[in-house]
Amino acid sequence: MFTENDLKQISGKGISEEMLRGQLEAFGKGFPFLRLSAAAAVGNGIMAPTEEQTGHYIDEWKRYKATRRKIEKFVPASGAASRMFKDLYAFLDAAYDVPTTDFEKRFFDAIGDFAFRDALEAACLQHTGLGIDALLAAGRYKEVVACLLGSEGLNYGHLPKGLLLFHRYPEGARTSMEEHLVEGALYAESGGEVNLHFTVSHEHLALFEAKVAEKVPGYEQRHGVRFHISFSEQKPSTDTVAANADNTPFRNADGSLLFRPGGHGALIENLNERDADIVFIKNIDNVVPDRLKADTTTYKQVLAGILVSLQQRAFSYLRLLDSGCSDDELAEITDFLEKALCCHHPNIAELQKDRAALADYLHRKLNRPMRVCGVVRNVGEPGGGPFLTYNQDGTVSLQILESSQIDASNETYQKMFTEGTHFNPVDLVCAIKDYRDQPFHLPDYVDRSTGFISEKSKDGRVLKALELPGLWNGAMSDWNTVFVEVPLSTFNPVKTVNDLLREEHR
Repeated sequence: MFTENDLKQISGKGISEEMLRGQLEAFGKGFPFLRLSAAAAVGNGIMAPTEEQTGHYIDEWKRYKATRRKIEKFVPASGAASRMFKDLYAFLDAAYDVPTTDFEKRFFDAIGDFAFRDALEAACLQHTGLGIDALLAAGRYKEVVACLLGSEGLNYGHLPKGLLLFHRYPEGARTSMEEHLVEGALYAESGGEVNLHFTVSHEHLALFEAKVAEKVPGYEQRHGVRFHISFSEQKPSTDTVAANADNTPFRNADGSLLFRPGGHGALIENLNERDADIVFIKNIDNVVPDRLKADTTTYKQVLAGILVSLQQRAFSYLRLLDSGCSDDELAEITDFLEKALCCHHPNIAELQKDRAALADYLHRKLNRPMRVCGVVRNVGEPGGGPFLTYNQDGTVSLQILESSQIDASNETYQKMFTEGTHFNPVDLVCAIKDYRDQPFHLPDYVDRSTGFISEKSKDGRVLKALELPGLWNGAMSDWNTVFVEVPLSTFNPVKTVNDLLREEHR
């Protein structure tokens, strides 16, 4: 099946022939649907801290930061912004020349309200000799869009979201990357140091580095901190081969194998290389202006405070298990695992009859990476949801699931998904070192039986694409997980350019 050139190609990527065969087999076998116990809800897998508890957990986080442990903010930022502008690309290709759809009318009616308005004005003047207003008055709408998206103008159609101007301020507009710098100073600072790590595509790395060099000194002075900014790229070894409809390898016109990025699940490798005790994870486009950052800052600290509180208890129990436990202590540890971490053994009563087996089970389940995930009330936004899910070893634990992981023919499961009270906005705080202060090897905690197969096209030919277990789905399947309700005000993603016109982004 594989030629000598194929083997050279995969070797260059750091992919073994065995891995490649496994990917192709996955196309044929597919991925099993997950078995659900229940949709998580407040009182059943989701914490809803009271005002008093909120203050307590913020204090816990501040105490932890005072210990000068290394804290980092990890921001997936490799995605291009092209999908933000799909409606404007459709307008450029349309037979008509004036705004016709509601989306197009909204964009042009409010064009002066975008943070990039001044930059777009300059691009229009340079390229056409006319400003935005003059072009619109002349009916030259498509030229304005071309100056926004094209390389002759702002090139927004080919830049990453992190480098787009999102919000206006008196001193000048900010990119979403800059908003993450400010956020980091507000809740992830320790000892005057703020560590941020962005995962970026190779083609945009130099642009990110230049923007950091330009902007960081000003933010350091304004917030009285020192930033340490680092970048990484998705590893070629996490790319996945594309397949034809018959599950044979899809080949390019030159006969080479076609590989595609393995999705955000590939970033577990990048996260695994971070030398930090606590890591915040948040998407690049989920930011707000300074006037609305209070809720975000508060609840990031709450999530982190809950995490370090649970971690400290888990560490103390692990040391106790190492030294030997009484029956009462084993019962207390079991109660912590079952209730605080929502990790349920199907035959816990039977297991408790064997002290050695119970101690081994408790040690294994506690000595894992831990994450606390903010979840928001379900208001119809697309995204994964929090569930109590059966694992391969028969235990039940909290997981974030996407709709594609749930059997559409199972009416009970579909009802759980559609009637779930909360969804996942990708708001995570993670602990990635063990009780001996050693880093976990995160790829060991991935559920390889999860993943996604989708249909794409290349050069007019249909292909199957394989995505690795998602970063906050299967890639973190074997972590200890806790869900915490956070306010909807902390979730303000930008999926289309017109989302920047929402009040939350003004």
